[in-house]
Amino acid sequence: MTSASELVYMSAKQVAEYLDLNEKKVYAMANDRILPATKITGKWLFPKVLIDRWVMDSCHSGMLTDRLLITGSDDPLLSMLVARLMAQVGSRELISYSATGSRLGLELLAKGYADVCTLHWGSMEDRNIRHPALLKGYNNHQQWIMVHGYSRQQGLIMRADMHHRCQEEDKVVNLPWRWVSRQGGAGSQQHLEHWLLKQGARLDQLNVVLTAYSERELAGYIARGDADIGFGCQSVALESGLSFVPLIKESFDFVMPQSIYFRRQLQQLFTMLASGHSRQMAALLGGYDLTDCGQLLWSAS
Repeated sequence: MTSASELVYMSAKQVAEYLDLNEKKVYAMANDRILPATKITGKWLFPKVLIDRWVMDSCHSGMLTDRLLITGSDDPLLSMLVARLMAQVGSRELISYSATGSRLGLELLAKGYADVCTLHWGSMEDRNIRHPALLKGYNNHQQWIMVHGYSRQQGLIMRADMHHRCQEEDKVVNLPWRWVSRQGGAGSQQHLEHWLLKQGARLDQLNVVLTAYSERELAGYIARGDADIGFGCQSVALESGLSFVPLIKESFDFVMPQSIYFRRQLQQLFTMLASGHSRQMAALLGGYDLTDCGQLLWSAS
């Protein structure tokens, strides 16, 4: 017989035994989106790692409530805010931000390794369609909600001496420039491929010489002359002394389980984000609009 510690997914009966609950209660909690679960061919399955996480999060002052692990899309403003929040709480708590790209961040969220995932998969006009469609492809999305962070300008990043040649979008793809791309699953890479599609072009037509795993890595390659052009956010271009051609006003949003939304550290982050000081920081960085930050955009229930 498989022991509880060896299980990856648990049945309702196994969860009932594990938590010392009535099996009917387990079904009711799954239907009410209280317990993390997914239904496959009509049968409820409960990822054990998330059941254990739910137990710890449910404890009064549980060992995991003194930390917040954020993953997903890379963003300079969020990095600055997390650093300032950590300076406030000191060694009493942990707020960590690991930029992995949108898709990997959602995989980590689905497996319970992260508390919050940031993503930018759609423009402000289509985010209410594209973002939920992306989330529904992951296990346990039924427990998730999505909250708006801010909008950002995304577009082409290049050195100043090349800026005048990037004003006509349809001609840029035919220039013999060295491109730096982002890793697969990154929101910026998805935006690049979508933009190429509108130009009637494909990624394999570009002279891609490097792949960057963060916005700042991409800008660094261009600033040093290792590459000529890439796709990223305006704030990174400006801080690296590079030129920028805006193409998309995108929505940068936060996804989390409903149980995480009221966690103290996340609420502190949202409060800081809505402050006048953060708006000044955003204006200094460039390309941000913090209108409606903290607004609930989507809930599976």
